[in-house]
Parts: sequence; C-alpha cells; structure tokens
Amino acid sequence: MSVKEVLNQLEDLFEMDENSLNVDMQLADIEEFDSMVKLSLIVMSDDDFGKKLTAEQINEFVKVKDVIDFLLG
Repeated sequence: MSVKEVLNQLEDLFEMDENSLNVDMQLADIEEFDSMVKLSLIVMSDDDFGKKLTAEQINEFVKVKDVIDFLLG
C-alpha cells in the first residue's frame, strides 16, 4: 500500500475532504483527530494492517507521517 492510499484511508477515518491531509501536518492541529478517531485508528490498524496499536503509541505520534510510518513500517 502506498503513502497516498494510507492518506486517503486516514481522510476517510477523520471524515475529512479528499487531499486535505499531508504527511507533515501536526496531529494536534487536526480538529477531527479526537478520541473516537483514535479508537477507530486502533481498529483500522489491526483490521487493515495487521498491527496492534495502543492508545499510548497514538499519544506519541506528532505528525500524520508518524501514523503512516507505523502502519506501513
């Protein structure tokens, strides 16, 4: 899966318009990045990428790139 495909999945998860996310965005600046999205991200990580993600790990992410690096890493 490509970075662009993951960005598209994250935009869907965050309920954001297409092409509104980029890898350098700060998660703290994304209004839609709330507790429900974090929970959905944990489920998506497991279901779509086969990776276990914890709330503690999510809290360590600073940029969108950190999320993508985890999912694709």
